[in-house]
Amino acid sequence: QVHLVESGGGLVQAGGSLRLSCAASGRTFSSYAMGWFRQAPGREREFVAAIRWSGDRTTYADSVKGRITISRDNAKNTVYLQMNNLKPEDTAVYYCATSLTYPTDSRADYNYWGRGTQVTVSS
Repeated sequence: QVHLVESGGGLVQAGGSLRLSCAASGRTFSSYAMGWFRQAPGREREFVAAIRWSGDRTTYADSVKGRITISRDNAKNTVYLQMNNLKPEDTAVYYCATSLTYPTDSRADYNYWGRGTQVTVSS
């Protein structure tokens, strides 16, 4: 069992930055790949980024490449999402999740999910 808690969301102007964190409980955090997804109102939850268990491989959705960076600190049981040059279309609830598969952008491959953190980007 892994319990995930996201934080760091908020309101930011377009062009600004936010750093999301996802703190995990459980001793097996370093065994999992980690992913970030987001869900805007009225839309499906979509893949944003993923990182391999060791942190040496990452993958991104095309819509965020060059603006968003995923990283992890296994000593702190935490995964991060650094978001720069934010756009209004980045507005969504952001979720972190664990997976035994990497790389994957399929929600079905992620087993534990946090409750999300709201990111709102004003124009």
